Amino acid sequence: MSQLVINSYEEFEKYVGQELGVSDYLKITQEQINQFADATFDHQWIHVDVEKAKAESPFHTTIAHGYLNLSILPYLWGQIIQVNNVKMLVNYGIEKLRFNQPVLVDSDVRIRAKLVSLINLRGIAKAEIKVSLEIKDCKKTALDATVIFLYHFK
Repeated sequence: MSQLVINSYEEFEKYVGQELGVSDYLKITQEQINQFADATFDHQWIHVDVEKAKAESPFHTTIAHGYLNLSILPYLWGQIIQVNNVKMLVNYGIEKLRFNQPVLVDSDVRIRAKLVSLINLRGIAKAEIKVSLEIKDCKKTALDATVIFLYHFK
C-alpha cells in the first residue's frame, strides 16, 4: 500500500472516520528484545532467557515486552502517512491501551490505523488515531489503543 500524503489540516480532516492504512510487517527479533531490555532495565526472563522460556514459559519461547510493541508504533505509523508542512509533531497521549496477546519472538507485526477525530486547537491539529498492532497469522491483536498526536502546521 502506498503512503498517504497530507499537506494541510483541511486535507487531513477529510479522513476523519476512515481507515488510513496498514503498515508493512516488521519482524520482532531476540536482538531487539534484548536491546529493549537493556534500555529499560527490564530483564525479566520471559523476555531475555531463551532457554528458560523454552522450558518454563507457556509460550515455549521468549516474548516481546508490551512496551516494546508500543514503542514501534511511531515507526510503523510513519509507513502509513506522511504529513507535510508541519513545524513539529508531538506525542500527546495514549488512551484505551490494551495488551491483548503476547508477541512471540520472530513474529511479524504491523499496525492498522483509523483517524477517529481531528480537532483544530488554534492552529494545532489534535489527531486521535485508533491503532491495532496485528500479529501475522494470528486472529487476536497484540494491542489496541488510541494514540494522540499534535501536528503543528506551518
